[in-house]
Amino acid sequence: MNDRVSPLADALGRLTRPGSLCESLPEGRVRCVACGHRCLIPPGRDGVCRVRFNDAGVLRVPWGYAAGLQLDPVEKKPFFHALPGAMALSFGMLGCDYHCGYCQNWITSQALRDPAAVVPPREVTPGEIADAAVRAGARIVTSTYNEPLITSEWAVAVFREASARGLVCSYVSNGNGTEEVLEYIRPWVRLYKVDLKSFQDRRYRELGGTLERVLWTIGALHARGFWVEVVTLVVPGFNDSDAELREIARFLASVSADIPWHVTAFHPDYKMTGPDRTTVSTLLRAAGIGREAGLRFVYAGNLPGHVGSWENTECPACHAVLIERVGFRVTKNRLDGGSCPDCGRRIPGVWS
Repeated sequence: MNDRVSPLADALGRLTRPGSLCESLPEGRVRCVACGHRCLIPPGRDGVCRVRFNDAGVLRVPWGYAAGLQLDPVEKKPFFHALPGAMALSFGMLGCDYHCGYCQNWITSQALRDPAAVVPPREVTPGEIADAAVRAGARIVTSTYNEPLITSEWAVAVFREASARGLVCSYVSNGNGTEEVLEYIRPWVRLYKVDLKSFQDRRYRELGGTLERVLWTIGALHARGFWVEVVTLVVPGFNDSDAELREIARFLASVSADIPWHVTAFHPDYKMTGPDRTTVSTLLRAAGIGREAGLRFVYAGNLPGHVGSWENTECPACHAVLIERVGFRVTKNRLDGGSCPDCGRRIPGVWS
């Protein structure tokens, strides 16, 4: 395993098992299909993510550990149309197929790529994670912190246990998907959040992906019946022009006007310390562009208490306030079985 030279890499190499999301090829090579890179991996080498690797013709994938385990409100993921006020037990592993300079989870996502990103894995079983969620009173289990697509075999093992305990399962992802991985996770994943980071392919290539693949994934998720919410972190000078925000909003509306779009505020982090923090006025401008494009549910995040009604869920028919929020806290929920109590309009989401 020529790429695996650090102590962390050696430790993670032991916490693996043969993967399912791959194709065996001549000369011991394998094609990984867990993410949109579709890495062709020769024996002894890693994929782009650095945590899926070819060991003598067998694709080894992450298994049997967590690098992060935390209880959060589901609104923090963010999902605003899924079990409002419920708690979600979030778990993550290590590695990512992107290398975003502003990643807020870089300690876990950039392990094996950045020497400063060192988080010791904690060995755990799928049943132990599911039991921890039940003990904590969580109703949702979420694969997050690193890119869940590249650890989908492990996520599905956890979700099998979680589903057996009546929990709802979710992904918080960059959306660099493939047909194979979406079919693989579909029986287990009900909620899927995608980060749509830009509408310029050159920007996506700077981050390690392509725009086309993320747009395909959003459409494919919706077509397959996942509940999808989309987040755009609005970064000054990177993706905050009216034209680009309008393109994002129009694309989402073309898939479904019912997809919630969260525009959230940037703060300097990791390697991107140059841009200023996103202002309230910029966030409100982005939210207004989303509404003008025909999206029925647009939310402004990361600046709680400063964005007015853009934290709330309103009925698109009669405009009654249905769910009031301050940040990640639900202060009032008037939904009646998923419908507006004033006019009866059904509100799309996962409410039970």
